[in-house]
Amino acid sequence: MLTPYDVPPSYLIKKLAERLKQIPQIRMPEWAKFVKTGPHRERPPIQPDWWYLRAASVLYQVFIRGPIGVGHLRKHYGGRKSRGTRPERKVKGGAKIIRTCLQQLEAAGLVIRTVEGRKVSPKGQKLLNEIATEVGKELNIV
Repeated sequence: MLTPYDVPPSYLIKKLAERLKQIPQIRMPEWAKFVKTGPHRERPPIQPDWWYLRAASVLYQVFIRGPIGVGHLRKHYGGRKSRGTRPERKVKGGAKIIRTCLQQLEAAGLVIRTVEGRKVSPKGQKLLNEIATEVGKELNIV
């Protein structure tokens, strides 16, 4: 049995996003078509299923770094903002997207809220381990 630590995160997140599309509690909100992912971006995401990729990435980050809150995840999803002729500065990512993803993952039972922050539930741990095993078999890691 493989864990998410044993497989490349990019493959794991793509496969996890496909699985999250099948969960009814995780849906892309209406407003998500028009928003940027942070102040450092110039345009909204181009991919039609970007919401599920972000939700999968958030679940993976909660697994790796948890217990973690929205503020620390904002730092992770931030970037360098171009300020014209002035030097670039690091800015945090959009909190509404991260918060909504976490709320949907909580409703699906994959994440639980604790005093220290959110962490992966046993159901979420099982899902991550299953997907890591699938990815490991595809990449011949097992």
